[in-house]
Amino acid sequence: MQLHNRDVTLVDVRETDEFESGHVSGAINIPLSEFAGRVTEIPSGTIYLICRSGGRSMQACGFCVDNGLSDVVNIAGGTLGWIAAGNEVVLGGNPE
Repeated sequence: MQLHNRDVTLVDVRETDEFESGHVSGAINIPLSEFAGRVTEIPSGTIYLICRSGGRSMQACGFCVDNGLSDVVNIAGGTLGWIAAGNEVVLGGNPE
């Protein structure tokens, strides 16, 4: 997935150490454990949510929908599926 559209935000809900060990380029990290308190940091527009395999991101999708953010997409298969499909990941923390 290339994030060329400014109205699209990719949020990785894995814990920070997981995110830093490899994530989709352009993703921001908001761990599921902090998600409820930080959801307001997500810009408006379509929100794509990803985790390791799809479980935590599905929980985050449910939280978004329950709180009025209906334009959300769970990336099925998560980062493991992303890598298995031959896509690259980058190392490090949130972009500045």
